Amino acid sequence: MADLTTDFIGIKSPNPFWLASAPPTDKEYNVRRAFEAGWGGVVWKTLGEAGPPVVNVNGPRYGAIFGADRRLLGLNNIELITDRPLEVNLEEMTRVKKDYPDRALVASLMVPVNEIAWQTILQQVAETGCDGVELNFGCPHGMSERGMGSAVGQVPEYVQQVAEWCKKHTDLPVIVKLTPNIADIRKPAQAAFDGGADAVSLINTINSITSVNLDNFAPEPTIDGKGAHGGYCGPAVKPIALNMVAEIARTQSMPGLPISGIGGITTWRDAAEFMALGAGNVQVCTAAMTYGFKIVQEMISGLSQYMDEKGMASTSELIGRAVPNLSDWQHLNLNHITKARIDPDLCIQCGRCYAACEDTSHQAITMSEDRVFGVDDSECVACNLCVNVCPVEGCITMETLEPGMIDERTDKVVEKDYANWTTHPNNPGSCAAE
Repeated sequence: MADLTTDFIGIKSPNPFWLASAPPTDKEYNVRRAFEAGWGGVVWKTLGEAGPPVVNVNGPRYGAIFGADRRLLGLNNIELITDRPLEVNLEEMTRVKKDYPDRALVASLMVPVNEIAWQTILQQVAETGCDGVELNFGCPHGMSERGMGSAVGQVPEYVQQVAEWCKKHTDLPVIVKLTPNIADIRKPAQAAFDGGADAVSLINTINSITSVNLDNFAPEPTIDGKGAHGGYCGPAVKPIALNMVAEIARTQSMPGLPISGIGGITTWRDAAEFMALGAGNVQVCTAAMTYGFKIVQEMISGLSQYMDEKGMASTSELIGRAVPNLSDWQHLNLNHITKARIDPDLCIQCGRCYAACEDTSHQAITMSEDRVFGVDDSECVACNLCVNVCPVEGCITMETLEPGMIDERTDKVVEKDYANWTTHPNNPGSCAAE
């Protein structure tokens, strides 16, 4: 059996699946249920400094985007950091860590950009026995208007300064949680690295409005006739999160910076993809809110079986495996040739591939009078659109053709040499094309 135990910046947990700082980790009751279900760790819902209480809206806090089958694709929330007293949270964290010493417990923190404020709360959370702290520089709503959250994460100088303060005032591992609401995720990540942070976590939620009520003409969720932007999460943000994790993982100026991957992780496959792109562990929120805490059991068994099949003994063999294959576009092999192939035994003759290709692509799908679909290789550029719109998995695939081989469909020799693409006449941007 594969060993799923992880050691993330010195924080040990029985598996790489942590719950992210969010409503599921807001109190002792939830966290105990999570640990009993099998989660390897939790990041406690973000704590703020003692003082005037945070007041959340007493009404709808979530908006949603659904698929055609009402499967939840994205969740928008306007909830702030914890509205429970700091001392109550600290007491609960202390009890939980004492009862579950083998599980990771990390405190998420958000206070103003003030050294004394950070020093004070760091000293308070250290007394709970927690394993580390996560600096919430990602929240895009409510707290950002107060000069915290993403308002800090969008300014690399602030990120570095606060990271330096925290490393100065605590011996606990420091994770910096990054906002995706920025043009180049590498800049705040570099700032965290330069400030001495032990790791970064990403992504936090994305600025969003999920819908507008067309009866009262207010964004949803609507509070007394008004709506506000919130933070978007769930399966829909996974591609954005994967790209940002990958960008950091391959940046040579911050080599080896540990990454905790967050963003739309719902299955073991999602987790494995994040880890292959450099994440040392993953944090989950929306999936737990959608399906309950026991979903982690499927993640654990799925990842374990996958690693067994691949001959991987530990998660360290998976982490970063895809990073060497990350490339910029200009380095892709332009001599690589593929063509679409339609399996007639699987085809249900719906015609979606034909409509999509004929109207919006390269007119490479053929249709006979009795609705038998084929591929015109002379027009097919292997764009993969037909594969993506086909409702039958595996019906349409892409076949790789090697230069020099005979294409049995056309009896033509495969010839293509775009090695000197920058001067090739088929490139609209080349001098030859001009």
